[in-house]
Amino acid sequence: MKHRMPSSLTVIGVLGAVLLVLAAILSLAFGAVRFDVDVMFAALAGTATPEAVTIIRDLRAPRVVLAALVGAALAMSGGALQGTMRNPLAEPYLLGVSGGAAVGAVIVMALGASAPLWITGAAFFGAAIATVLVTLLAHLSGARGDTRVLIMAGVIVGAFANAVILVALADAPPDRIRGALWWMMGSAADATWGSVVRTAAALLVLGGAILWRARDLDVLALGTEPAAALGVDVDRVARQLFLIGSWLAAATVAAAGLIGFVGLVVPNIARALGARHHRGMLWVSALLGALLLVLADLLARTVRAPAELPLGAITALIGVPFFLTRLRRSTAS
Repeated sequence: MKHRMPSSLTVIGVLGAVLLVLAAILSLAFGAVRFDVDVMFAALAGTATPEAVTIIRDLRAPRVVLAALVGAALAMSGGALQGTMRNPLAEPYLLGVSGGAAVGAVIVMALGASAPLWITGAAFFGAAIATVLVTLLAHLSGARGDTRVLIMAGVIVGAFANAVILVALADAPPDRIRGALWWMMGSAADATWGSVVRTAAALLVLGGAILWRARDLDVLALGTEPAAALGVDVDRVARQLFLIGSWLAAATVAAAGLIGFVGLVVPNIARALGARHHRGMLWVSALLGALLLVLADLLARTVRAPAELPLGAITALIGVPFFLTRLRRSTAS
């Protein structure tokens, strides 16, 4: 049975797309060096001064596009994980998935590897290991579906991941330590068109797979017994969707480091705006996630310019109060 996106969500989607374009224009124009909008468009066309072309087209444009892609991917990953676990607090950062991806990436960076293929592959491998550990810990507790148990398992895996990272960096040269620590706090500062292409490919393949299987998420939301009565192999489908969502989060870690709480906040906002079925929720989440991270990156670059704040810190300032509010409601119900 196909679900059409309600007209209200269509309006929200159009409004979100317009706001995203406006946010992208602001992000291109503002920074340590500010440009008028006409100069910005001229730089994108290659007809402005060489300095403006370099700043706008070679530095800011890939950064803005990467932030949008990472935000969309994190929001879709969070939506998939929440749907798989039937848990509005599920999120790749809180579940230790992002931490596991960071472990893999930091280890190869500490060993001297700088090729994007190595970092991406290691991030994917680390995320896969983290998902296994979180699922195993929750299963051993005998309360796999309990919100508090899942969060605690994620906290344990995340703490273990941080410990592994510190051990891996213990003997690394100072320049690698500084680079790895800044990358762990999340940043789109090193964006290139190559990283944009890789992240876009991951979003297209893995995000497309999540959208294609949105009906499975709708069925899982009914509960284990109703889903099984409809002929769905609940455990197999849940494992597959969990892994796809985790891989999508790993792609964002490989591109921009650790950026938390986007996957928690945005899907819940999409549901609050009226997205009842997962396909519509995922589309709206992707738009809102892209908008949120483009604006967060703009703040990171401009609040204390020319110094730059970690992107992960900006999203945490938004996400932590939201998480505490959701957790209080969850435990009170």
